[in-house]
Amino acid sequence: MSTSQPKEQFATRWGLILATLGMAVGTGNIWRFPRMVATHGGGSFLVAWACFLLLWSVPLMIIEFAFGKRARKGNVGAFVDLVGERFAWAGGWVALCATAIMFYYSVVAGWCLRYLAAAATGELVGGDPQAFWEAFSGSGVAVGTHALALALSVSVVWLGVRGIERVAKLLIPTLFVLVVILALRAVTLPGAERGLAFLFTPDWARLADVGIWLHALTQNAWDTGAGWGLILTYATYMKVREDVPLNAFLIGFGNNSVSLLAGIMVLCTVFALNPGASEQIVGAGNEGLTFIWMPQLFDLMPGGSVFMILFFLALSFAAITSLISMIELAARILMDAGLSRRRAVGMVGGAGLVFGIPSALSMEVFANQDWVWGVGLILSGLLFALGARRFGIDRLRREVVNGEGCDLPVGRWWSFLVAVVLPVEAVVLVVWWLWQAQGWDPEGWLNPLNPTSAGTVLVQWAIALVALVALNRWLARNTRARRSP
Repeated sequence: MSTSQPKEQFATRWGLILATLGMAVGTGNIWRFPRMVATHGGGSFLVAWACFLLLWSVPLMIIEFAFGKRARKGNVGAFVDLVGERFAWAGGWVALCATAIMFYYSVVAGWCLRYLAAAATGELVGGDPQAFWEAFSGSGVAVGTHALALALSVSVVWLGVRGIERVAKLLIPTLFVLVVILALRAVTLPGAERGLAFLFTPDWARLADVGIWLHALTQNAWDTGAGWGLILTYATYMKVREDVPLNAFLIGFGNNSVSLLAGIMVLCTVFALNPGASEQIVGAGNEGLTFIWMPQLFDLMPGGSVFMILFFLALSFAAITSLISMIELAARILMDAGLSRRRAVGMVGGAGLVFGIPSALSMEVFANQDWVWGVGLILSGLLFALGARRFGIDRLRREVVNGEGCDLPVGRWWSFLVAVVLPVEAVVLVVWWLWQAQGWDPEGWLNPLNPTSAGTVLVQWAIALVALVALNRWLARNTRARRSP
């Protein structure tokens, strides 16, 4: 079996890089990263976070690029062709996790669009952001914005790979410009130097805290998109003479550059305008920081109404480009099974609309799904590492990673990371996160009806895995007939 040229493909390498950056750069970069830095030691967290870019994200991205380039199919088809027909369920798990996240991520994208409109019309200026958030979240308006975000993203995927490429070429450079403008404005505020010192001055003694390293690894797992199956999906459309390792490094460092700029933007603004808030945002949660604290801080800034618009515009672009990649992933699975692009995209859009409504109407449902499938992504990363091992890590490195088009070959260090380090990291993270749930609610730790318990994760995972294993032969059969030459 050899790589083949896909019928659809990105016109340029620049288009592939921008589309994949659009997948990687999402709301997690702009709202979760600053909160994690504030919570877990500033510069100390930054050191651990930078380490795991190389120890988790980039190695997994290389696997995904290699799988997509070799198989020219989505996640199920790639696992069938490269790992074996008995492992169709593993590709199904990767696809299921990303699709389940798509169902509620469209709700997040809708929130961003609503706040962009509110910032542009002045609704947030001088008002009560807490009251605005409470009136909006869980309302019928949130369902409407969820549908709007989904419709915008579906319309792009409907046009195919060239449509995704054109949108990425417009939105991603604009997103970078917006984030740079906001970061520059933040560092020019009086008192911003305290935020910079907090962000870039590590307390080396704090690196003895295992929790900092675990949270840094988690942040890499969640904000780069590594192991989600999204990079694999876009890699099916890359040209044969494309450099797998170089693409992975560019995406990893580009994604983390946006996170770093977002950290500068948020923390410098917080320390400059309301130093007391630097401790309060720790407990604000991702939504609280973005939709409650940031509007209040922009109100205190000269010209803050303009920068508030730019902030929510950047956030909306990040959310929409990530949502596009999730819709494409699910649609690719259906296209591999023989459906036309339009029919596949229509089915994914309809499912996203219906299954996203519970998360739009209930923050409890939203939190539950984010918890269950967010941790599930770590299991996806483990399956990629194990899949590469079964195919043959050195074989994958020689034939695909360092194969045709490679200008930046990787050595045996990558094989060691995939064979040993990635599986250990994944197992430690899954066990640690499930154990963390006991601290949140010791009595309801294994209660499957508790929305943030270990029990709800294990039960929903078990249902999904049993169903996927039972359907394994059917999944394999639906991709076998369309095997790449």
